[in-house]
Amino acid sequence: MSSLIKQNPGGFSSLVIGPAMTIKGTIHSKTDVFLDGEVEGELNVENNRLIIGPHGKVLANAKAREMEIQGIITGNVETTGTTSIRESGRLMGDVKTGGILIELGAVVKGTIEIVCKSPSEPGREAGDGR
Repeated sequence: MSSLIKQNPGGFSSLVIGPAMTIKGTIHSKTDVFLDGEVEGELNVENNRLIIGPHGKVLANAKAREMEIQGIITGNVETTGTTSIRESGRLMGDVKTGGILIELGAVVKGTIEIVCKSPSEPGREAGDGR
């Protein structure tokens, strides 16, 4: 197995971008991504988890199901689940997320929009004015 692919206990693999790697372009992944190198472009990990490690430097818009920021990201972030910005994390850009956690010491510069999915109510139809 490639040193870039890490096997998780659940049997699925995740992509690891190490500290010595620099990528320019678009990354579209159908698995979790641990990014501890440098990326410039676009990150699309929509149905999975994206972790920007402590050495990670990202100049890109990023989409993921969940995102944890320990390094630096300059760009807009969009998650359907939770966005976590750890103490060492730096985010310069707008955030659209289902929920957010910002640790003491983290830096955020931009707007934050929390998007809640409205739960379906039994017996209520679309267009029903109740």
